[in-house]
Amino acid sequence: MIDDQSKNLILATALSFLVILVWFVLFPPPEQVPINEETVAGETADAETDLATIPNAAGPALSTDTNDKNDRLASREQIPRIEIDTPRLKGSISLVGGRIDTLFLKDYRTTLAPDAPIVQVLRSLEESTTSGAYYALYGWAPGRGLSADQVPNPNTRWTIQTGQELTPDSPIILIWNNGDGLIFRREIAIDSDFMFAITQSVENTGTEPVMLAPYGIIARHGEPEDLRNFFILHEGGVARADGELIETNYDDFDGIQSGKWQGVTENGWTGFTDHFWMTALIPSPQTAFEFNTVYDSNRDIYQTTARLPTISIDANQRNEVTTQFFAGAKEWEAINRYQNDGIEGFIDSIDWGWFFFLTKPIFWLLHELNLIIGNMGWAIIALTLIIKAVLFPLAYKSYVSMAKMKELQPKMEELKERAGDDRKKLQMGMMELYKKEKVNPAAGCLPILLQIPIFFSLYKVIFVTIELRHAPWFGPFQDLSAPDPTSILNLFGLLSNTAPEAGTIMSLIFIGILPLLLGISMWMQQKLNPAPTDPTQKMVFAWLPWVFMFMLGGFASGLVVYWIANNVITFMQQYTIMRSQGYKPDVFGNILEGFKRTKTLSISDDTKAKKNVGIKTIGSKQPTVKGSDDK
Repeated sequence: MIDDQSKNLILATALSFLVILVWFVLFPPPEQVPINEETVAGETADAETDLATIPNAAGPALSTDTNDKNDRLASREQIPRIEIDTPRLKGSISLVGGRIDTLFLKDYRTTLAPDAPIVQVLRSLEESTTSGAYYALYGWAPGRGLSADQVPNPNTRWTIQTGQELTPDSPIILIWNNGDGLIFRREIAIDSDFMFAITQSVENTGTEPVMLAPYGIIARHGEPEDLRNFFILHEGGVARADGELIETNYDDFDGIQSGKWQGVTENGWTGFTDHFWMTALIPSPQTAFEFNTVYDSNRDIYQTTARLPTISIDANQRNEVTTQFFAGAKEWEAINRYQNDGIEGFIDSIDWGWFFFLTKPIFWLLHELNLIIGNMGWAIIALTLIIKAVLFPLAYKSYVSMAKMKELQPKMEELKERAGDDRKKLQMGMMELYKKEKVNPAAGCLPILLQIPIFFSLYKVIFVTIELRHAPWFGPFQDLSAPDPTSILNLFGLLSNTAPEAGTIMSLIFIGILPLLLGISMWMQQKLNPAPTDPTQKMVFAWLPWVFMFMLGGFASGLVVYWIANNVITFMQQYTIMRSQGYKPDVFGNILEGFKRTKTLSISDDTKAKKNVGIKTIGSKQPTVKGSDDK
C-alpha cells in the first residue's frame, strides 16, 4: 500500500508534467511568418528599383595552408587599421571593407586564472585559419542605374577623413569616392559599453539621380569553438521582428540560395548569440527593413543581413541613414538600458526560456540582492529565504495537513485491518475519514509542485546569465556557475590541487562538500517522519537523498547552494509547524530506527506476531517487531 507521502510525490511529479504540457498547448513556439519575396520592408518593390545581390561578406575563400596564413598575418600588418579603445573594449577596424573585425572585452577573461587571456568576440580574416573569423560589414546595394563596382564592396579600401582612434569621445569618419560622381562616407561612433552607431551617407555629385539600399552584415566563419550544444541554451541566430522572437540553431540555417527575406515594419534587430556574448544589427526604431539568415556551405559561413528600404538621391543631393551595432557581453543592466532607449525586446536576447515569467523576476530579484549584499552566494541564500517566505502560507497549510495525517495514522491502521483485502472498502473508509476530520491528503504536494518550476527556473538563470559567470562566494567557491571544485582528493578545498574534472567518472565518485551537505540535508528532512512500513518504499526513500547527492554533484554550485538552503529552511518550518499542531517529530528516534535491522509486519499478521514477539512503537506508532538481532 502506497503511503500518503509517496502519493503526494507522484502527484506532484504528474502535475508538473501536466503544467508543462498545458503551457505548450496554450503557448506553442511561434511559427515563422511566411515571407513574401516581393516585399521589401513592408513595401512592394518596384521593377525599376530592383536591387542587385548583396555581395558575400567573405571575399575569397580561406586556405588551410600554414604559409598562406602567415602571408595573411603579414598582410594584416600592411592593411591600415583604426584602433578601438574604450573603458570596456579594445580592438580595431580594417580599412579594407571598413570591417569591424577585431574586438576584445577588457572586463572578462577566458578562465579564473589571473593571467588568462581576455575574451575575444570578433576576429579578423587575416588572423583566422579555415574558420573563426567573425566580423561586421556595412555597404550599399546598387539600384537602378548603378553597377556593383560603383558601390563599396568587402574589398574596398577606405581612407580616413576624420579621427585617428575610435573612443567614446572621438568618432571616426571613413570616405570612398567611386570616381563616377558618388562619394560614400561612413561615420562610426561608440559608447562606453558595447554599442556602435554607424551612419552611412552618399553624396551625389553627378547629374542623374541614383537609387541604393543600405545594408549591414554579420558574418561568422564556422561554428564557435566553444559551442555548448546544450538543450537548455540557445546558440546561433537570434532576431526580433515586430514583437516576435526568432531563434535559429546553426543546423537550421537556410542555404545561401534559399535564404528567405523577412520583412519588419517597425521594430526589430538580427544577430548571433553565444552563451554569454552577442552581436546584433539594429536599425533605428520605427524603421522598416528586412533581414535574412543564411549559411554558405561552400565557404562555411553563417551570415545574417539587415537591408533597409531603397532610397533615391537626386543630383547634388546627400542622404544618410544611421543604424546600430551591438558587440559584447549580454549583461542585464546594459541590455536593459538599451531596451529602455528604444530597442524593443532587446532583453529577450538573453535566453530566458519557456518559463520566462519565472526566470525574469527570479533573476531581477537575485541581481538586486547581489547589488545590496555584494556577494552572489549569499544573494542566492537570501533569494531562497524570500521564496520560502512567499510560499509559507501554502507550506503552512501543507504541513498542518501532514501533521493531521499523522494523528489519523492509528485510525487508518484500524481501517486497513477491518478492510483486509477489500481495496474499495478501504478507499471509501479513508475518504469518509478525511471528510470527517477535514483533512486534504493532497495538500502535502503543493510545496513540491511549486518548487519544481522554481528550481528549473533558477537552474536556467544560473546557467545562462553572465552575472553568475565566475561569480565568487567564499574560499574555494569562486565560480557559482561551475560545479563544486572541492573533493576528498583535495581535502574539500584545503589543498591546492584541483578536484576531478567535471563530467568525468572520478567527479561522480569523489563529489564535493556541497553535494554531501545536500544529501545530508535531504536525509535529515526525511527523518522528521518515520520510515514507511512497506519494505520497498522504505528502501527507495532511504536511497533517495544519496541518489540526489550524486545526481546534482555535477550541477552548478550556485544551484546546489539554493537546494541546501531550501532543505534547511523546509526542515525548520516543518518541525516548528508540526510541534505547533501537537505532533512531536522524533528525529533522533527515527535516525536510530534507520540503523536497526527490523522485520516489518502487515496488519493482517499482527495478531499472530503478538503471540511470539513484543511490539514496540516509535514515532507515529507504526508496528515493528523485535527480532533475534535485537535481543
